[in-house]
Amino acid sequence: MKIKKSPGEKAFDVFNYVILAILALLCVVPFIHLLALSFSSAAAANAGKVGLWPVQPTLASYQYAFQTPNFVRAFGITVLRVVLGVSLNLILLVLTAYPLSKRNDELPGRTWISWFFIIPMFIGGGLIPTYLVVSATHLNNTIFALIIPGAVSVYNVMILLNFFRQTPKELEESARMDGASQIICLVKIYLPLAVPCLATLFVFCTVGHWNEWFSGMIYMSSVRNYPLMTYLQKVISQTNSLTDPSQIELMAKISSKTFQAAQIIIATLPILVVYPFMQRYFVQGMTLGAMKG
Repeated sequence: MKIKKSPGEKAFDVFNYVILAILALLCVVPFIHLLALSFSSAAAANAGKVGLWPVQPTLASYQYAFQTPNFVRAFGITVLRVVLGVSLNLILLVLTAYPLSKRNDELPGRTWISWFFIIPMFIGGGLIPTYLVVSATHLNNTIFALIIPGAVSVYNVMILLNFFRQTPKELEESARMDGASQIICLVKIYLPLAVPCLATLFVFCTVGHWNEWFSGMIYMSSVRNYPLMTYLQKVISQTNSLTDPSQIELMAKISSKTFQAAQIIIATLPILVVYPFMQRYFVQGMTLGAMKG
């Protein structure tokens, strides 16, 4: 039987929809403007004529972006960083969370080990000690300086740990009675059941690696080694990033505004493409792996 809503509840629903619609527009409109700007001509962009639709449409900004060696190199570095970094993140998360999800009688000293991971969540070593460690291990100007320092996120460990704890123990006990080892239990029982949670952590790690820019600025001394977001931060902070004299004809069709907009759109698209495929796991994984009080 369908419950009839009162006038107050209907008014509250309308109010919620209006507020959510306004917030959605505030998020989408700037991106649409940026997209229109990237496809517009230099004259229209400089004159401030571009709104939510391209003026004098052209692909010159995208053509110039893909012909810019530093941009293409930075894009490739970020793709490599995501592939290596996310793979390392997920492997270490599983190898850390699975033992910590066991009882104290199964893993002696589990409580002390857990505190070893939890304390750094609240008390960090600081930027200078971290930089000194990275320098002492000769990771500067390498892809590993972008991956290894943040390889294990304690927050993500806690999400996966709580997910493993909610897995019925009877499944593992029956497998152990049949002679299965801990590795077999992890691979055959826990990981298949943890697909929603792992998909959520995959999104977290992917977005984190793709959008992170500060470590590239700290650990890389050359623009050639910059990841994409560090390169974009440098480009956007410049008043004029069009400096290639070999492409004068193409540069005449674009401006710094359209070129920067095109680079930002290119950098944003991969995440926009990946997220819809992972969205169905996202809420489920966050709910199942939620931390309990």
